[in-house]
Amino acid sequence: MYPVISGARGTSHAKIILMGEHAVVYGQPAIALPLLTVQTQVTVTTLPCQQFLLESDYYSGAVADLPTQMQGFKDLIMHLITTHPNSPGFKLTLTSQLPAERGMGSSAAVAVALVKALTNFYQDQLSHDELLDLANIAEKATHKNPSGLDAATAASNQPIWLIRGQKPRPIPIKMNAYLVICDSGIKGQTSQAIQIVKKKLIESPQAGQTTLTKLGQLAYKSREFLAKNQIQALGQAFDAAHHELQKLGVSLPALDNLITIARQNGSLGSKLTGGGRGGCFINLLPDYASAKNLAAQLKAAGARQIWIQALNQLN
Repeated sequence: MYPVISGARGTSHAKIILMGEHAVVYGQPAIALPLLTVQTQVTVTTLPCQQFLLESDYYSGAVADLPTQMQGFKDLIMHLITTHPNSPGFKLTLTSQLPAERGMGSSAAVAVALVKALTNFYQDQLSHDELLDLANIAEKATHKNPSGLDAATAASNQPIWLIRGQKPRPIPIKMNAYLVICDSGIKGQTSQAIQIVKKKLIESPQAGQTTLTKLGQLAYKSREFLAKNQIQALGQAFDAAHHELQKLGVSLPALDNLITIARQNGSLGSKLTGGGRGGCFINLLPDYASAKNLAAQLKAAGARQIWIQALNQLN
């Protein structure tokens, strides 16, 4: 029997893509930010019998009977059990503040928290790369062809720069501004959005490729703006990126309407974040008072949940 720590915990957090969604799939760079205050936690408690259970808001029962939409978590948990022969039975208790299907990396946050909790339970020592490799067992089952950006950001306290096929790396940020992250209340349709982009590239390859290249250029510029506290320039980059994402067909009129309201109420720049066709959008504000004011205006306009993140906390 393995010497284990009952009550072991693992935590992770949400992410938002600041720049480069969709384009990252086609070789362009992307920037993602951790949202440290929006957390996911997994606790492992030993059971007296050889059962493996999961308790969450979405499902409670045997790990072996996890529903299809949680197949990735099942694959990950079973992998960790089988690599620890004679593991005692346990119950995993999952709590998450992340809304699902909103482009905030909820599945990756759960995967990272599961890996951390179970490796703490088994008293394993993992490198950062090993942690990501394990988390991506779940991500591959959930997303088929993940970029790795979600898991990398869920496991990091710093902004992440990613080019597909290369190792994700942290980037410096020296910006005294605030992000207002807003859940539109419309469930994101990432799979549909991916197909729309694919179709666009087949039907209009030159225009589609030009748009992806522009999104990549905006990611490079935004990395520089973040490092040099160029707030107005970053806001303009947000607006330009949203325009390109509209051209790809991954926004929605309802999302565009909320973004227009944000721009009319103090946002220096606004764009969708994540897969699109709903989900969340982000807004850049110069100070906390204006961020709070915008949050109130967006709530009044029908937005669901809203989070405020100080960018200077992500160093």
